[in-house]
Amino acid sequence: MAKNKAAASGKLKVTQVRSLSGRPDKHRRTIEALGLKRLQSSVVHDDTPAIRGMIKQVIHLISVQNVD
Repeated sequence: MAKNKAAASGKLKVTQVRSLSGRPDKHRRTIEALGLKRLQSSVVHDDTPAIRGMIKQVIHLISVQNVD
């Protein structure tokens, strides 16, 4: 369990790079929950399993970078 916790430390910068036009409502709600408001907007989140799950769901709409 400690291994997962160590791997989950740090921050992630999430940027929306694709439009939500024509996307399912579930994807729209996930983008909103991540805090992204419009195209090319960015937010920084802690690297947690919950955030990783949201990122995985909409990875085709966003770009993710590690932040130190």
